[in-house]
Amino acid sequence: MADHLQRVISSDGRFFCLACVTTDLVAEACRRHDTGPVATVALGRALTANVLLAALLKDDQRVMLKFEGNGPLGKIVTEGFCTGEVRGYVANPHADVPLKDSCIDVATGLGQAGFLTVTKDIGLKQNYEGTVQLYTSEIGEDVAFYLTESEQTPSAIGVGVQVDQAGQIISAGGFLVQSLPPADESLILSLEANIKRLGSVTALLAEGKTPADILEILLAEIPHRALLGQNLCYQCSCSEEKMQQALFALDKDDLFKLKEEKPDGVEVRCEFCGNTYLFESGALQEIIAGMEGKVQ
Repeated sequence: MADHLQRVISSDGRFFCLACVTTDLVAEACRRHDTGPVATVALGRALTANVLLAALLKDDQRVMLKFEGNGPLGKIVTEGFCTGEVRGYVANPHADVPLKDSCIDVATGLGQAGFLTVTKDIGLKQNYEGTVQLYTSEIGEDVAFYLTESEQTPSAIGVGVQVDQAGQIISAGGFLVQSLPPADESLILSLEANIKRLGSVTALLAEGKTPADILEILLAEIPHRALLGQNLCYQCSCSEEKMQQALFALDKDDLFKLKEEKPDGVEVRCEFCGNTYLFESGALQEIIAGMEGKVQ
């Protein structure tokens, strides 16, 4: 099943729901970063949550999630675009922690103390940024807590990554449900019951269920209609030009030092996708000359 996302809205406009399958893009991210089992599940959940949040945006808008905990994984950073592209990385991809109840323990891997920062680029002069403390460090519940606390939008999120004993990804995906005003308590209770009845999203996806099938379960007995869906993929927006701008951000003396220490050129690696860009000695000299020209 190709990665894609489906949207629905209840007939009365009080619930907006999304569901997605992200198996291929999570596998691609983990292949690029050579992640161990704990990082695979943590990064996969974060990428899936980012896909769901990005789907709430429009035009060329994007959203970045940064999970910073005191666990061995360090920080997890993901960035998603409203068009369905997402990218991300984990600081320590080979960090490991013991299993908990025979399951991969993401919360201990990320750490129980820390923060989630959400940064949105919606086309204004300044990006919107909100920060909350990590709620459970399970990724999905932390994002739901952020939406409820910072954006005052009651939300339920389920994200998951199922792996086999060898650490290979079987399925990945998730859902997002948002309650829009005015609230209807009876419908909310019905929806909460449906969420509990849903069970594991990844197990359903592994059985061949689609995002549309998952939404039908979530909104059972609640009239709704389908909205536009979209394809999803792991895609990085890095380029040689952007990496050159990163070198421009360095101090001129540091560039001189790099040029002397690396006569064959300097490799700049993108954290999000692992691609490397080589800037030979002549290119570094041009950057230095450009910096000197700006100073003059």
